[in-house]
Amino acid sequence: MNIPPRKRKKATSTSSDLQPAANPQNFSPLDNQDVLTIDVPAVEVPELTPEEQSDRLHLERKVERAFFEAGKALAELRDRRLYRSTHRTFEEYCKDRFGFERRHPYRLIEAAVVVDNLMQMCPIGTQIEVDSSDGQQQSVGTQIEIESSEQQMCPIGTQVLPTSERQIRPLTKLEPQQQQEVWQQAVQKAGGKVPTGKIVKDIVQRIMERTQVPNTYQLGEVCQILAKDNPELRGKGGCWAIVTQVNDFSCTVRTWDGELTVGLKYLKSYEYLPEDCQQMQEICERISRVYSSGIEESVQKFLESLGKLKRAYLTHLEEKVLRVLESETSR
Repeated sequence: MNIPPRKRKKATSTSSDLQPAANPQNFSPLDNQDVLTIDVPAVEVPELTPEEQSDRLHLERKVERAFFEAGKALAELRDRRLYRSTHRTFEEYCKDRFGFERRHPYRLIEAAVVVDNLMQMCPIGTQIEVDSSDGQQQSVGTQIEIESSEQQMCPIGTQVLPTSERQIRPLTKLEPQQQQEVWQQAVQKAGGKVPTGKIVKDIVQRIMERTQVPNTYQLGEVCQILAKDNPELRGKGGCWAIVTQVNDFSCTVRTWDGELTVGLKYLKSYEYLPEDCQQMQEICERISRVYSSGIEESVQKFLESLGKLKRAYLTHLEEKVLRVLESETSR
């Protein structure tokens, strides 16, 4: 005969469990609210000493300037070609040594140039602390004197400097004077704090629209065509194109099969390096020569696929096929 298993009762705690053994009376939780009261002593947080305040400011500035110092160092490594003993190109060196993608080191270098320009608006405020040769901190005057100097020499908002490359990326294509103006407006809009990249980008866009010089594309720059809702660009969506003429609100671009004028909102820069842009121009000329010679449909499909590359080079197979077509059409 099967005996059903007994159900184990759940252990429950009662208020009597919390009472001393000499007092077995039962109390409800409401009647016993003050029994478990614990007094927590207040902990007084000491104020920072003047030396600690100086250390904090010094370390905060090191964190804020990290991307700036990186950009300055990368510029010197590139200009002096200090990578040449181990790497053929600067891009290969940055990828192997720092794990940077092709465009990132150049963004840091461009950002450092912008920061240098912004610092010219407020030379005293950006030199509150410097490192001496033995690593000790040196003050450039007392904090009161520095703040007074900043207020006299710096326009409102220029005491705040960028803390990341992304915050000033929209400024890199502007003139130095415009960079300073945009940054001041962005700091004011952010309530006197470091503005986000979006705030800076929005102000740049408004200034471009107001001054009617919104076109920041450059000759030879490689862009992607965004067809969107434009019927004139049907079949061109996703194709790469090379800027051959910069207009007020559009660009004349060259594709693998001809030239056309495209509005700025239908273009997106690939942000290729100068050597990549040069390589794409050579590929474009090679494709155009083959295409203009009269081709079969299968060859045209192949050339169309090359016209939508999202990289600045041909694969080994693509290069081989294109050379065969070039040799055929040159006969």
